[in-house]
Amino acid sequence: MSTLTHKIGWKTAAAIVVSNMIGTGIFTTLGFQLSDITNTYSIFLLWIIGGILALFGAFCYAELGSYFKGNGGDYIYLKETYHPVFGYLVSWISLIIGFSAPVALAALAMSKYLSAFNYTFGNGFAIAVIFLVAASLSFSLKTSSRFHNFFTFIKIAFIIILVILGVMLPGSDAGNSLEFGGSWQGEIMLPAFATSLVFVTYSYTGWNSASYVAGEIKEVRKNLPKALILGTVFVTVSYLLVNFIMLKHAPVSQMTGKEDVMGEAARNMLGNSFGKIVNIFIALQLIATISGYLWVGSRLTQAFAKENHLWKSLAVNNKKGIPLRAIFAHAVIASVIILSGSFKEIFVYTAFILQLFASLSISTVFFLKKDQRKIFKSNIFYIFPTVFLLFSLYILYFTLINNPKESIIGLGIVAFGLILYGIDRKFFKSDQQ
Repeated sequence: MSTLTHKIGWKTAAAIVVSNMIGTGIFTTLGFQLSDITNTYSIFLLWIIGGILALFGAFCYAELGSYFKGNGGDYIYLKETYHPVFGYLVSWISLIIGFSAPVALAALAMSKYLSAFNYTFGNGFAIAVIFLVAASLSFSLKTSSRFHNFFTFIKIAFIIILVILGVMLPGSDAGNSLEFGGSWQGEIMLPAFATSLVFVTYSYTGWNSASYVAGEIKEVRKNLPKALILGTVFVTVSYLLVNFIMLKHAPVSQMTGKEDVMGEAARNMLGNSFGKIVNIFIALQLIATISGYLWVGSRLTQAFAKENHLWKSLAVNNKKGIPLRAIFAHAVIASVIILSGSFKEIFVYTAFILQLFASLSISTVFFLKKDQRKIFKSNIFYIFPTVFLLFSLYILYFTLINNPKESIIGLGIVAFGLILYGIDRKFFKSDQQ
C-alpha cells in the first residue's frame, strides 16, 4: 500500500512534462541540424513533425496511463502486454540511457552555457550540479514539488520573455539564417532530414514523463491526459518560436556545429553583456530538466527494482516515501556518462535508443480493446500509434545508416541488458529452490 500522504495535481504533472521536454535539445540541436538542413521551412517542418509525433504519443500514453494504474510507465506497459523481458529491457535502458543520459546532457549543456563568462565550467561542475539537485529531491514529495515547480516557473517565464524579445527586436548586423526559398523540397528528401529528426524527437522526449508518476497523481484519469496534452502543445509552440528567434538573430556560419546556439543568437540580439544573462537563465532552466528526469526516472527504476533480484536495493523508500537510492543511482550513472564520451556521441545513441523503445511502448496500445480505452472510444484512435510508428521506423533506419557507431553503442547497451536479464532470472530461480 502506498505511504504517500500528498498527491500532485495536473499543474505539477504538466510541469513535469514541460520541464522534461524543454531543456537540452532545443538549446543545442539547431547547430547540428544546420550542418545539412538550412532552409527555414525545412527546420520548421522538422519541429512540427516532432510536435505531432509527441502529441500522438501523448494521446497513446494517456490511454495507457489511465488503463495501467500506478507508477512505472513503459515498464508496466511492455511487461503486461509482450513479455517480462521487454519490461526489464526498457527499465534497464531507462536507468542507463532514458533518464541518466539526459541528466548528463543537461548538466554538460549548463557547463557549456556558463563558460561564456570566460571561466571553464567543466565536468566536475556538471557532476556537482547533478548531486545537488538529487539532494533537493530527497526530502519529501511536497518539497520536491515546490523545488521542481519553482525552476519550471523560471523555465516557462524565461521562454516567454525570450520569445517576446526575439520576435520584437530587429535582426542584428551579424545577419540571420532565415531562408524561405524553394530548397526545402530537396532537403526533406535527404537522409540528413531523417537523421535531423532524431535530434528533434530527443528534444521532445518527456511527453510521456507524467505517465511514470501516475500513481502520485490525484484523479489520474482526468488529470493525466490533461497534463500530457497541454504540456505537449505548449512545448511545440515554444519550440517553433525559439527556433525562429535563433534563426532570426544569428547566421548559419555562426551556429553550425555548435552546442550553445541560443547563446550565440542572444549575444547578437542583446549585446555581449545581456547575452551572458541569457546564458545564466538557460543554465537555470536546465535545473528543472535535471530535476524532472531524476524525479521521474527514479520512480520507473523503483517499480523495476521491486520485481528484479539484482536491483532490489533500489526499490527502498525513505521515511517520506521518496526512492532515495534510485535517485542517487541515476545521479551516479549520469556522472559516469559525463566522463565517458562527447556531447554529440552521447546525444545520438541516447536519441536512437529512446526512439526505439518509445516505439515499442506505443505499440502496446494495440493490445487495448475498445471497451478498455478510457478517453478515445472511436477506432480513429489507431491513427495516432500508426503514424507514430511509421515515422519512428523512418527515423531509426536513417540514423542507423548515417550514425552506425553511435547506433551500435546504443544497441550494445541493450544487449548487455539481455545478459543481465538472464543473470537476474537465474538468481531468482535459485532463490525459489
